Amino acid sequence: MTNVVITGSTRGIGYGLAYEFLKRGHNVVITGRAQEAVDKAVAKLAPEFPDLKVVGVPCDVSDMPQVRNLWDKAKQELSDIGIWINNAGINNSRVPIAKLPPEQMRNVPYTNLLGMMFGCQVALEGMRAQGHGAIYNFEGFGSNGMHSPGSSIYGSTKYAVRYFTESLVKETASGSVIVGTISPGIVLTDMTLRDRDNLPPPAWQAVKKVYNILADRVETVTPYLVEGVLANTKHGGKIHWLTPRKTAWRFLKARFGYQRDLFDEPDAQAS
Repeated sequence: MTNVVITGSTRGIGYGLAYEFLKRGHNVVITGRAQEAVDKAVAKLAPEFPDLKVVGVPCDVSDMPQVRNLWDKAKQELSDIGIWINNAGINNSRVPIAKLPPEQMRNVPYTNLLGMMFGCQVALEGMRAQGHGAIYNFEGFGSNGMHSPGSSIYGSTKYAVRYFTESLVKETASGSVIVGTISPGIVLTDMTLRDRDNLPPPAWQAVKKVYNILADRVETVTPYLVEGVLANTKHGGKIHWLTPRKTAWRFLKARFGYQRDLFDEPDAQAS
């Protein structure tokens, strides 16, 4: 049994990861900014896994004292933290940079980048003290340098996440703590589906076309990611769902007529 902390796990991919870890017999700490959201997620998961611990701790990862409190509460409840996943993230509105609200230019980097750094520092310190542990940082669109209109702030944070993690892997190469990355590809969550409401119809149709080729649902991706994390023993390990080979294969299938509609077919999945 492993005790797992997942930031930003009251919904979306984070919640899906929590569910899959619990299915495999591991205790989980659920976190989110709002106490109400944390309580709701715990109330939903705990009855399904009565023999495991589902701990809820509210935490704004952009605030270091709250991140330290998250570690302390998790240790208090579970005594040992085997895996810490920095998943918490927010996106900016899909608008040109000149029109982006200043608060988004501040909040997105604070959460996606600074929050991840705070999580790494706190978890690394605690895991070194206990003598073991694994830290995983979430990559996302922009990590590989790709660009998309309206994604300059979010993409910049994810590009920085990759750089920071690679640096941290080298810095901790001789220690007892594993550091790695998780890349879920494009997953249909509240964050991605917001484009449907915010983009002009022609732009949304273009984005929807790409989503239908490359995207997946949470329940498709998270079992693979959790199995990868649990199996990994390599420092600097990369748990990546949408690999370049898989991307090329999906575009090839689309070119030869394979089609799906993730937005109208609830059970549609892709390999």
